[in-house]
Amino acid sequence: MNTLEAIYTRRSIRKLSKETIAPKILNELLKAAMCAPSAHNEQPWQFVVIDDKALLAQIPHIHPHCPMATMVSLGVLVAGDLRLEKSHGFWVQGCAAATQNLLLAAHEKGLGAVWTGIFPRETIIRAFQKLLSLPKEVIPFSFVPMGQPLESPPFSNRFLEERIHFNRWNTPPSLNSHF
Repeated sequence: MNTLEAIYTRRSIRKLSKETIAPKILNELLKAAMCAPSAHNEQPWQFVVIDDKALLAQIPHIHPHCPMATMVSLGVLVAGDLRLEKSHGFWVQGCAAATQNLLLAAHEKGLGAVWTGIFPRETIIRAFQKLLSLPKEVIPFSFVPMGQPLESPPFSNRFLEERIHFNRWNTPPSLNSHF
């Protein structure tokens, strides 16, 4: 699968199997996540792989959009480590890029995954910090449950020409003349 194909065909998969993900595959996914760009190359992330069934069972109780956590063999929490920051506040962008890399790598490996947002919801942040015994400087950003996909959402063309502006706001695009 080439990069554009992965980007165009990746979908949020919420129906997932409990089939185990091989350690080698998990390692590749985390390696891809850590290849994400970050401000000043600060690499502000920490990853908590959650494969304990008891912990996974608690996640839907602290995050309303994570019922699938009980259906998977593992999920990955992406968190920003404020102790690694070189540029205040940019950890959010680095963690977003790492989450996207994780999703694309999972898709390339034939796995289903979904980005469930945590940051900036304080109640959910604190609940994950407590559940996983995170230091206060480690801020949960997203939780990505993953497994073999049990659904296959259709392709959705999300390209909207009206969202493209050239040089100034409200200058109609003329893609044919630019591309």
